[in-house]
Parts: sequence; C-alpha cells; structure tokens
Amino acid sequence: MTTEGTAGAAGDKDAAAYFRAKLRFEIDVMDVAENLPAGGFVLVDTRRRASWEHGHIPGAVHMPTADIPSRAPALIPAGTDVVVYSWGPGCNGSTFAALAFAELGYPVKEMIGGIEYWTRNGLPVEKADGVSAGEPDRLGTAAHG
Repeated sequence: MTTEGTAGAAGDKDAAAYFRAKLRFEIDVMDVAENLPAGGFVLVDTRRRASWEHGHIPGAVHMPTADIPSRAPALIPAGTDVVVYSWGPGCNGSTFAALAFAELGYPVKEMIGGIEYWTRNGLPVEKADGVSAGEPDRLGTAAHG
C-alpha cells in the first residue's frame, strides 16, 4: 500500500465516515446466526429458485430480487427490518435486493459473505430433505474477527 495521493487527516475523516456508514448497512453471517432466533428482522434469500432449493438458511423467506417490488409489500409489513443475502462475495445480487427494499422504504442490511460464508462457518442449511450443518472451514472460522 502506498501513501502517495492520500489526503492526510482529511482523508482519515473521510475514511472513518465511509466505514461508519458502511457498517450501518451490513451485517455478517455470525451476527445473523446469533440474532435470527430472537427475530426482530426478516431474512430474505434473494437467489433464484434453483439456488434456493439447493439449500438456504432455515427461517429465510425466498424472494428473488426481481420479485421484491411486487411481493414484499404483501409479505413483509412496512417498517420491518430486513436482512438480505445471495450467494457470496463474488455476487452483487444482495446489493441489488437491498436497494430494492430501501427504495420501498424498508430498513435493510446486506448479509456480507452470503450463504457461501454461512456454510463455511458450519451453520445449518435447509433442503427438501431437512436441515443439516457441515463442518466449519478452519480458515474461515479459526481467527474470525
């Protein structure tokens, strides 16, 4: 990392503001896992049907991004906190979904890491034949920070 072209103290304030704002709209998989049983938010899987059927987070609602404007108002009461997820860091589907919910006026957060990091943490996944959890990925959980 080079320091050429940085704005010094002003840049540090800009960076702090950026990261503070970013944290307001993101939540990681472990925070979702810890808070999901208590409720307080609706977890929405924004992937297509085939991906949902391949495995999803127990308790999630399936609502592909394209369906959010037409289905969300009928299924999720206005003002309800929403957390969205898609496949993982290489997919921006949950970002588009978060935008769709925000445009409808919902308080929304994006679960960073998506279902990829959910499963890498050994958390439960639901399929047609039931709920199961795999072994946590040592690299993903050993020094999770």
